[in-house]
Amino acid sequence: MKLRILGSGTSTGVPEIGCTCKVCTSTDPHDKRLRTSAMLCGDDVRILIDCGPDFREQMLRMNDFSKIDAVLITHEHYDHVGGIDDLRPFCRFGEIPIYAEAYTANHLCERLPYCLIDKVYPGVPRIYLNEIQPNIAFHVHDIEVLPFRVMHGHLPILGYRIGQRVAYITDMLSMPDMSYQLLKGIDVLIINALRIEPHPTHQNLSEALSVIARTDAKEAYLVHMSHGAGLHVDIARCLPQHVHVAYDGLEIEIPA
Repeated sequence: MKLRILGSGTSTGVPEIGCTCKVCTSTDPHDKRLRTSAMLCGDDVRILIDCGPDFREQMLRMNDFSKIDAVLITHEHYDHVGGIDDLRPFCRFGEIPIYAEAYTANHLCERLPYCLIDKVYPGVPRIYLNEIQPNIAFHVHDIEVLPFRVMHGHLPILGYRIGQRVAYITDMLSMPDMSYQLLKGIDVLIINALRIEPHPTHQNLSEALSVIARTDAKEAYLVHMSHGAGLHVDIARCLPQHVHVAYDGLEIEIPA
């Protein structure tokens, strides 16, 4: 099984429009970051995590047009759900279930009323919502998915442990003790690290490294990074050996 990083950038992407800093003008492709999202791919299952406004471009880059079995939504902010309408081509393979907790599901219904109603007109995405709760597992085919609570500043959002080997967190500032217990010794942890300086709703690099250390993750990959995190090559140089800077298109092998 593999996890592909579709995008690794924050809500503005990198480069940020109008910015001429050394990161935004870098010619290193690792410094070009679409909005954060990922796809877990197994032999007979594909699970999309978040579906942001760059989803169409990410799928064209991935160049693998096949069925999406589930979409896991972390929260309702535009950079994580703005591409849901672009799921339409993938509905040729059948309806696509979207998993979100009640608060997020309600916001999606308000934002996409033409999709998430009983009587829809032809051509809209064939999607439907499944409401989920933290710490209550569900299955996508034979893969167990466990949502868990993280805090995006004061906003409660979801992280996901998928199977027993991989966990995905984005936009987090803090996490309750119970969630740490669910992640102890995880093999692969995807986690946000917005920038070097502190931020009121996202963890910075040093906070992300503290969380990684507390979970005792075997391997960790940093995502949801802004130009304030610095150049890819500079960040990578100062990280512990088991912590990596994720980049768009990276494929991570998940242990069996």
